[in-house]
Parts: sequence; C-alpha cells; structure tokens
Amino acid sequence: MNIGDVATRTGLPAKTIRYYEEIGLIKPPRDENGYRRFRDNDVHKLNFLGRARALGFTIEDCRTLMALYEDETRASADVKKVARAHLAQIEAKIADLNAMRDTLGHLIDACAGDDRPDCPILRDLSRNP
Repeated sequence: MNIGDVATRTGLPAKTIRYYEEIGLIKPPRDENGYRRFRDNDVHKLNFLGRARALGFTIEDCRTLMALYEDETRASADVKKVARAHLAQIEAKIADLNAMRDTLGHLIDACAGDDRPDCPILRDLSRNP
C-alpha cells in the first residue's frame, strides 16, 4: 500500500504519517525505489495512533502506549497508569476552563454594556496578576 492509500484508510494526512515515521512511531519498509510499502500492521498502528491522539494523548504518551501494546508481557496496570495520568491532566484543564468561564461570566455580568466608558472587563484585564 502506498501512503495515499494509507491516508485514505486511516483518515490521517500523509504529512502526519510521514511525521510518525520520522519520529519512529511506525517503520514501514521501503521498496528498492525508496517508496514506503505499508502493510496492514502499519495501518493498524496508525489507526491506534490516530485514536490515541484524538483522545489527547501526547506523542510521548503514544510512544509509551504503542510500546505497551506491542509488548505481550505488559501489565495492564502500566497502561492504566498512563491513561489515569492523562485523565488527571484533562480534569485539570476542565477545572481551568470552568474557572475562566466563571470569571468571564462574572465580568460580563458586571459590565453595563452601555455608552459609558467605564468597563469592568477592561479594568480587570489591565490589572496586575
């Protein structure tokens, strides 16, 4: 399979596939002419990586997860540890976003939104942290 076929089958851009190869996440063999020759296993790995990235795992997390996936002697506890750490990061981001939403909502409620120049939103943005 060529890279165009693989891109179609995985939904990943060819540029992303090349990047994953460049950083060693996949290693498709090359024909004598230098073209990549993707196998079904490569497509499977790319689907795995695409799903992991869609869930927000970092490239390094993906590298770890791929290594665990390929290691038949792995402990599921190791996989769970990676996933649990990622979930903690997501929950922290959600908490930060909720705090930002609450602050911005408060500022919007405090602003009269009329023709006067006084604006609590701009006042808050200009204060020192």
